[in-house]
Amino acid sequence: MEEQVPNRRSMRKKRKFRYGRFFMTLLFLAFIGIAIYSVVQFKAGQELASHKEKNNIEFTGDPLDVKNPAIENILVLGVDTRGEEQSRTDTMMLVSWNKETNEVNVVSFMRDIYAQIPGYKSYKLNTAYYLDGVQLVKDTISSMFGVPIHHYALIDFKSFESLVDIVAPNGVEIEVEKAMSEKIGVSLEPGVQQLNGKELLGYSRFRADSEGDFGRVARQQKVMEALKDEILSPSNSVNYPKFAGAIQGYVQSDYSTTEEVKRVLDLAFSGGVDINKMTIPVEHSYDYGSYPGVGSVIEINVEENKQALSEFLGMRLR
Repeated sequence: MEEQVPNRRSMRKKRKFRYGRFFMTLLFLAFIGIAIYSVVQFKAGQELASHKEKNNIEFTGDPLDVKNPAIENILVLGVDTRGEEQSRTDTMMLVSWNKETNEVNVVSFMRDIYAQIPGYKSYKLNTAYYLDGVQLVKDTISSMFGVPIHHYALIDFKSFESLVDIVAPNGVEIEVEKAMSEKIGVSLEPGVQQLNGKELLGYSRFRADSEGDFGRVARQQKVMEALKDEILSPSNSVNYPKFAGAIQGYVQSDYSTTEEVKRVLDLAFSGGVDINKMTIPVEHSYDYGSYPGVGSVIEINVEENKQALSEFLGMRLR
């Protein structure tokens, strides 16, 4: 009886099968490793922010516009708090995200805008938060400009510093235009630098020059652009799980935990996010004034700014 010898073709098939199975095993193990790492880092981020106390904030957002259901407007507030029960908003931005085009439009509202605050007399816009929190800021901006606001996100300065250091442990690249130190808690020198969380916050808050608040708002928008680049950088993807976990404690919003994480990951992995920036008031649409008990304010042409805002957001305002 002749001994059967396997031919070369069958041997090659067996080798390919073994290599394929080996590769799939490695891929499966890598996936499991990434999943375990992500869960551990996510929980580490949650633990970092676990000490953060959250206030009970009642918020009623507007329904999505049936004509523009892909556009979601988020009121982002940065609060200068040092433990007081009441504080003012240092940063007021409307982040408008078009989920179809993946375009993000950021509108910064000057804090000294003279605004009619619902239920109160006219004050500076940043006083609305001091008087009655997030909802009153939302109601003031919505009634003044006719813009729908669907959600909010609230962060204080210390939390901002911590989140920056988590997502960009090597710092965020910023070109500092001039020496800065007055009333910002850090000293910065001119030139391109890698700024940590505290330094980046100080840079965005500086206003001790001829540009005043307009310069500060421009720097805040510059910081947002730089942070976007850092978050989308492939080298920082390893920090996403920890960052997503920390957001739950450091950022207070009306989103559920699942929604918060989903939005962070959506933006992180979508790539190619375009950010367009605008400041209210627009150029040549305002003047300066002063009122007893209020101080120096920016008096704006509401209709002119409302029209500019409508064109910028690509939606009809009320």
